[in-house]
Amino acid sequence: MHRRSRGVSIGLLLLLSQIFQVGINNVPPVTLATLALNIWLFLNPLKPLLSSCLSVEKCYQQKDWQRLLLSPLHHADDWHLYFNMASMLWKGIHLERRLGSRWFAYVIVTFSLLTGVVYLFLEFALAEFLNEPDFKRNCAVGFSGVLFALKVLNNHCCPGGFVNVLGFPVSNRFACWVELLAIHFISPGTSFAGHLAGILVGLMYTHGPLKKIMESCTGIFPSNIDYPGQQYYFNSSGYSGYQDYYPYGARGAYEDVPRNYDTYTAGLSEEEQLERALRASLLDQGNRRSSPPAYGFRLSPEEEMRRQRLHRFDSQ
Repeated sequence: MHRRSRGVSIGLLLLLSQIFQVGINNVPPVTLATLALNIWLFLNPLKPLLSSCLSVEKCYQQKDWQRLLLSPLHHADDWHLYFNMASMLWKGIHLERRLGSRWFAYVIVTFSLLTGVVYLFLEFALAEFLNEPDFKRNCAVGFSGVLFALKVLNNHCCPGGFVNVLGFPVSNRFACWVELLAIHFISPGTSFAGHLAGILVGLMYTHGPLKKIMESCTGIFPSNIDYPGQQYYFNSSGYSGYQDYYPYGARGAYEDVPRNYDTYTAGLSEEEQLERALRASLLDQGNRRSSPPAYGFRLSPEEEMRRQRLHRFDSQ
């Protein structure tokens, strides 16, 4: 099949603007590679969206297992890409510094695969329990399930704090659950099962056996939560790059230095940025005919048929 590349759009421009405000040299390598891969596949998708989304019917019943790899890396539209990758930028800077680049890459790959597997299990269970076969045809695409897993991990690494969800302070302990409900209240077309799958995978890592299983599967690189060997250093503009830093004169010692992210977030928290972007997206989509669903990655069978007729996602 011939696949047509997508053009540059508002959401993509906003994402690139945010990345350049941070500075490419200041984004950790695995985070930067993840951003670059998602942007590249948005502009040059390997397959049409309907051939890369994940569902029980397509993946399990028709044995199209490559969708487990393709679905997290493809996005429905530019706003979907922007929301996910802006969140990935913020989480990646935090977590890759803590975990180390090699372990963080391992976490990203593992979370991407497991989130898809758990999503399939949830949809299959719902279809069987409710005797509703349409759940097996729900097709999911996007990186947001992985981001929910990373949010659980990030909140576990930084306990005791509060985040802003739709203007209300919420403890980190409950933030993922509140955001899960808030996103589906604001944008009902999103995949609840996909986001829930990400939360469950994150909990499997932080409170379950997943981390130990991952460590037992590889002796190449252990998890280094403190990640002392590489620290950011500052100038008046914010981050200037990386340097080896051992505050107590020995490898293995760590000093948690407060970080100032306001230089590239205009003083907004991640949740406030997401809320603002959601409002902008809904307003933008309200002005576009035959627009794709709001943030998230659920495509109903009816929407799939409509998109094929409108050639929204080129399948030729």
